[in-house]
Amino acid sequence: MKRFIILSTILITFFNCSVNEKPEFIGIENIKILESTPEYIVLTADAFFENPNIISGELQVNEVKVYVNDSEMASVSSKNFEVPAKKDFSIPLTANVPIDSIFGDENLSSLIGSLLTKKMKVQYKGVINYKVLGFSHTYDVDKTEEVKIK
Repeated sequence: MKRFIILSTILITFFNCSVNEKPEFIGIENIKILESTPEYIVLTADAFFENPNIISGELQVNEVKVYVNDSEMASVSSKNFEVPAKKDFSIPLTANVPIDSIFGDENLSSLIGSLLTKKMKVQYKGVINYKVLGFSHTYDVDKTEEVKIK
């Protein structure tokens, strides 16, 4: 009985102190054009987090959409990421935007404006999920930046 009480106390303390804090979502930065091919423009960004917990977890990127000049162009393709314990970390968010979607008739006016200013408005919008030992939290992502066209 004594062992059960000690083990229960340790487990309750461990779970109450270490898992009840979610990693802090700091923000998205470094939105840029990584590569341009005749078929795709590859956009990248970094999502920054700080994990105060002593155990790790997992981040899943779900339904993060990429908008170029206010038109939805692509979804972020990403694998699940292991969250390191007690560290600041970032995860890459990469999207392949088809050239055909940018040059479509509905985007022609914004495309001409982007070519004249040599900038385009890129927005990452969606949800990132954090999971650890049955505990989960969602982070809403909504970041817009002007990206220079080379």
